[in-house]
Amino acid sequence: MNSDVAATIILTGDLDPERHRRYLNSRLLAVDTETRGLKTRRDRLCLVQMCNEEGVVTLVQVAGRTEAPRLKEVLEAATVEKIFHFARFDLAALKHWLGIQVAPAFCTRIASRLVRTYTDRHGLKELVREYLGIELDKEQQSSDWAAAELTRQQVAYAAADVIHLIALKQRLVTLLAREGRLALAEAAMTVLPVRVDLDLAGWEDEDLFAHN
Repeated sequence: MNSDVAATIILTGDLDPERHRRYLNSRLLAVDTETRGLKTRRDRLCLVQMCNEEGVVTLVQVAGRTEAPRLKEVLEAATVEKIFHFARFDLAALKHWLGIQVAPAFCTRIASRLVRTYTDRHGLKELVREYLGIELDKEQQSSDWAAAELTRQQVAYAAADVIHLIALKQRLVTLLAREGRLALAEAAMTVLPVRVDLDLAGWEDEDLFAHN
């Protein structure tokens, strides 16, 4: 998959009809979000970035709790598999701020934790370096994503966070199958909506399965 970051389209509020159509006709869609902070109910959603298997990258700027009907249709479409890194956070942000119940979803972080048991480093930067030989620049991670106009560095960062996810997912699926853990990973993905609902209901810091 090739993607020209310079060709990244930035939209406001929702997908346009052309991107809506193209993404609905996709089989795979990498997705990420940027927020004002790490507290989902406090720190508003600012940006949703996407890239399909053709390398079509789009950034959608959003402001607070609102509706994005075209984006909602794409992210809820049963025929389009959405790929995230740390899906738990992104799914919670999308549900809380845009009312979107994402499905189906695949999380590369969950996959990594199931198959890369030789390390405790499961960040996107580490995975992309190990499996794709690409060094991601994370300098813009903590920048102001609520700015009305994003910098070129922010756009490049946001695009880079999605353009590698599909290739990364395919590599992880191969490893999960090799280790006999693919079915376990797929089952774990189906639990994501429940985990998100628990987070949004106030149980984000509790393990309900723990003895104490």
